[in-house]
Amino acid sequence: MKTRSKIILISIVITILIYLGFKWERNKVTAFSSESEFPIVEQTIKNALGWAKNKDFVLLHNTLSLDSTYLEVNPTDRIVIGYEMFKKSEEFFANPEFKAIGFEITDLHINFSRGGDVAWFYCHLNDLNEWKGQPANWENTRWTGVLEKIDGNWKIRQQHFSYPKQQ
Repeated sequence: MKTRSKIILISIVITILIYLGFKWERNKVTAFSSESEFPIVEQTIKNALGWAKNKDFVLLHNTLSLDSTYLEVNPTDRIVIGYEMFKKSEEFFANPEFKAIGFEITDLHINFSRGGDVAWFYCHLNDLNEWKGQPANWENTRWTGVLEKIDGNWKIRQQHFSYPKQQ
């Protein structure tokens, strides 16, 4: 083989290898690790209740994906669909007669999608509140929900609260 032919062949092989390397690098999916996201999602879940203690509506709005797709199912058979319906419930929580005492989350399980942009959770909840000085608690409540990472922030898209069936 002549020197010129060898140079052309080597150039072609190098070009193909470079092309395949770039293509492989572009298509390579980095493995998602939940280690760094878990505490952020956990805090978002806690913020979904923690805002009430100081009536921090900014924190509440930063925690939920308040758009037309938001869904909340309460143990009292109340279903909230979308931001407009949710906004009406804020009047109740803003009322000085409502007082958040605290909450306890136990048995929290959080799972993530393969891509790391969706998380879902399950836990047990005791949400302690007063209305007009009387207990208005959700005790021994099951709480499940779905979060999505939107513009770099975790938001609750839907949540469901229920009581275990009494035998």
